[in-house]
Amino acid sequence: MNDLPTPPPTTTDIPKDASEIPDDPGAPLVQPGAFLLELIPVPVSDIDRAKRFYSEQCGFHVDVDVSPADGVRVVQLTPPGSYCSISLLQGLPMADMEPGSMRALHLVVKDIEAARQQLIGRGVEVGETEDLGGVYYAWFEDPDGNTWALQHMPWRR
Repeated sequence: MNDLPTPPPTTTDIPKDASEIPDDPGAPLVQPGAFLLELIPVPVSDIDRAKRFYSEQCGFHVDVDVSPADGVRVVQLTPPGSYCSISLLQGLPMADMEPGSMRALHLVVKDIEAARQQLIGRGVEVGETEDLGGVYYAWFEDPDGNTWALQHMPWRR
């Protein structure tokens, strides 16, 4: 997790025109017929508290923090090295979920003990590593009780 490039600064400006969007050679191409899973809403009761937890303790990069309308807030964060982000949402009825109801979100890691120690060093309570049939897991939760798993599959490169 430590050898990843420094993430870009938080982006909060929404381009008005596609010509204003800079090219990102690292972004995956959206091929015809593809369905890319790139954003998962995580229900929380306090966006500021959750944003601090995910950015300061878990090391997620804050991509966006905008309030596009009265009573609406969108915070998007990306785990180190991931193409899939999470969003913390307020004021969007179509995404309303009970805080703490998300279960078993997986973060795939190369070295589960190093990842565990990194999170523990940042104040996250992470359970012991478990071997579940050759796949290794270590569990933690956010302040609302949404659960996460560090997952290590030794055969993955």
